[in-house]
Amino acid sequence: MITSPAFRGRRYAVLGLARSGLATVNALVASGAEVTAWDEREEARALVADKARIADPLAIDLTGFEGIVVSPGVPINRHPIAAAAQAAGVPLIGDIELFAQARAALPPHRVVGITGTNGKSTTTALIHHILVSAGVPATLGGNIGLPILGQEPLDAGGVYVLELSSYQIDLTRTLACDVAVLLNVTPDHLDRYDGFAGYSASKARLFKMQKATQVAVIAVEDNPSRAIAAGVIGGLVSVTAADAGDQREWPALQGPHNAQNVSAAVAATRALGIEAAAIEAALKTYPGLPHRMERVATIGDVLYVNDSKATNPTSTAPALAAYPAVHWIVGGLAKTDDLDACEPLLGHVRAAYTIGDSAALYERLLTGRVPAVTNAGTLESAVRAAAAAAVAGEVVLLSPACASFDQFRDFEARGEAFRAAVGALS
Repeated sequence: MITSPAFRGRRYAVLGLARSGLATVNALVASGAEVTAWDEREEARALVADKARIADPLAIDLTGFEGIVVSPGVPINRHPIAAAAQAAGVPLIGDIELFAQARAALPPHRVVGITGTNGKSTTTALIHHILVSAGVPATLGGNIGLPILGQEPLDAGGVYVLELSSYQIDLTRTLACDVAVLLNVTPDHLDRYDGFAGYSASKARLFKMQKATQVAVIAVEDNPSRAIAAGVIGGLVSVTAADAGDQREWPALQGPHNAQNVSAAVAATRALGIEAAAIEAALKTYPGLPHRMERVATIGDVLYVNDSKATNPTSTAPALAAYPAVHWIVGGLAKTDDLDACEPLLGHVRAAYTIGDSAALYERLLTGRVPAVTNAGTLESAVRAAAAAAVAGEVVLLSPACASFDQFRDFEARGEAFRAAVGALS
């Protein structure tokens, strides 16, 4: 794990004991810190009862604490912990901020931070793949893979590649990324911000933490991203999807959305000193991400694609664009009451199968817009119905355009359920 003498003898509260919270408690205790930990789940508290004081930070005196480490899932815009922290004069931080504070004690290294509404997981994994393929020690962390504090420190010359959600950036104060990447900014998570401007400002903070000697890679294809680029204080590399060139030799990086991902990843790794030939070789071998346009099976010449990670309409649109004849499984916990981002691509949809909390909403929105709509209710029913209707050459696509929390633990669980349902067909 990553530890630091900077934490020794200091007091921290940790609110939320899922994966990153557990890693945080372990790292702080191993560093010699005094930790108070809390989670609403008794079973989660039991996991750290031998290492930390168990107490709700809302019920104790927080005076003198160095920080309150909250899970990114805690809505700090409306959770009472924010007011309690302010009253005590204690900062709300996340595990990424602790990593930033621990950097001084780590072997010499560099950090790449990747953010954006859509595409950041693919771009993060692609940058990591390019670095490893080129022989550079690298590790994934942040909003992807294992919690960063739970991983072993890299040897000298290594690169930490961090996917950063807006929630994580909100809880970070001193992470000066050697290379910071922004892919795009479109409406998302607006329940956590004071409108779209507040969400966009959160993304911009990643670049405000940089130094003048560091590099910002920004895809300048939407107005908020262009505005953020205009305020960069370091070296700016502007990219567009057109910079990617010919994608035909990169099997896992097809479609216009991946062109933007490639452009950003290439610019970031070039800024880190990776040669063009090594980058091109890595693009050809990149395997793709689970749950992101993942080819699950071909049954009777019908392709089944798991795009469970598409949790908003803007993220779903590229998947619809990639296939000309789609049986579309859509729905879940809606983030918006429209499918406007998918509107230009409805001509690719042969039939739609709506599921989850938004099943009736999307049934209403799509009726008359696509040839057939079925309110399937559950994912399993939707897979069976789509399989019965699809013919050779068509695609059954799970690309929900919604969060998963109405019926599943997370988008990974939803994707696994899709795989299982497809497996039951054969």
